Amino acid sequence: MITTELDPQSISAASEVIRENTPFVMLNLLRYREQADYGGQTEFASCSGREAYYQRYVPAFAEIAARSETTKNFKLIFIGAVLARLVGPAEEQWDDIVLVEYPNFAAFRGVVESPEYKQDADPHRRAALADWRLIATLPQPQG
Repeated sequence: MITTELDPQSISAASEVIRENTPFVMLNLLRYREQADYGGQTEFASCSGREAYYQRYVPAFAEIAARSETTKNFKLIFIGAVLARLVGPAEEQWDDIVLVEYPNFAAFRGVVESPEYKQDADPHRRAALADWRLIATLPQPQG
């Protein structure tokens, strides 16, 4: 199943599960479009999906997050190119993974539900991605 949209029902359900003031790590599985698709908008120069994601979406997201006290403490933990799928459905091909730590779920929601995100960042994410998974995780104690 291909999806690139944030589902309000999933966000609400996650807010019920993720305890308030609990830091968590968001796993992003990314598959890019060969060419970014802005749906006919001509104000953006042609580029690859990967370029739209890293050169347009990521800076816009970071700027929006940095403006708010609750969201400025997010941390980019890891960006990596997927080399090979060893286990998983053949149709699930990913280009990159990204791990981002948020101080709490309200901080994440504060960014993705903001008018600034919808206007300045989301169009680039939509143009960039052919498929996407967004999975909230909680580090487990080891030992």
